[in-house]
Amino acid sequence: MVDTPRHSVSVAGVVTRDDGKILVIRRADNGRWEPPGGVLELNETFETGVRREILEETGIEVTVNRLTGVYKNMTRGIVALVFHCTPTGTPTEDTDGEARSIAWMTADEITQTMTPAYAVRVTDAITQSTPQIRAHDGTFLIDATPS
Repeated sequence: MVDTPRHSVSVAGVVTRDDGKILVIRRADNGRWEPPGGVLELNETFETGVRREILEETGIEVTVNRLTGVYKNMTRGIVALVFHCTPTGTPTEDTDGEARSIAWMTADEITQTMTPAYAVRVTDAITQSTPQIRAHDGTFLIDATPS
């Protein structure tokens, strides 16, 4: 019997305000800036998972608008589904401690601050009309063009 490959599924949200600024977190575990998100739980839909992750990490409730991309970390076997979201309501201070910092950044600030594998998730969400499919090594995109 052949072993079935094991993958982890995560969800993330690119949350944009009316002024165009985008919600980002500085992760407590590695200090990197990323869109808020995390592992999808077995009993969750994609939309429920992304809403939960954003609320846990930032205290901000969101409306999930649309899928913007699917990204695979080839090194770690993580498949991430990224959604465009908009904030609703008033932020709470009740977070889970996974974020060291929370900020609202411009797209330019994000491309200067995030690693390419995460910055592309944001740029895809705000510039592309159809979901993108990309692979990366945890930091850099991997060219998926067949040779």
